[in-house]
Amino acid sequence: MSTRTAISLVKHKSSAEILQLRCHVRPGASKAREGVVAITDEVIELCVSAPPQDGKANLAVLDVLSKALGVPKSDLRITHGLKSKEKVVSVSSVSFMYRHSGEDIDIVKSARERLHLSSSS
Repeated sequence: MSTRTAISLVKHKSSAEILQLRCHVRPGASKAREGVVAITDEVIELCVSAPPQDGKANLAVLDVLSKALGVPKSDLRITHGLKSKEKVVSVSSVSFMYRHSGEDIDIVKSARERLHLSSSS
């Protein structure tokens, strides 16, 4: 039985790596609660104040993740769950590719750290 992880790095057909984020979204939350609520091994829990109608909550999810990860919204895409609270958001790994002290960073670890920082603020 395979377990699903909240953050995973997937090799795409085009040889690019894609960071996949498994999210559980709570739409219609108060503006004060909007953001990353928790990160578990299986899922990233998000609250957005936008209602789940006409794609408003989906846009809010991309906005919250963009701010939390420090990447442009154009690098994020909801690949599964457009009409569900359970979503998979893909992020171009190029957004995370930078060198630190001459060594490549662990993209999954970097994303998890950025999400944790945003959830505690």
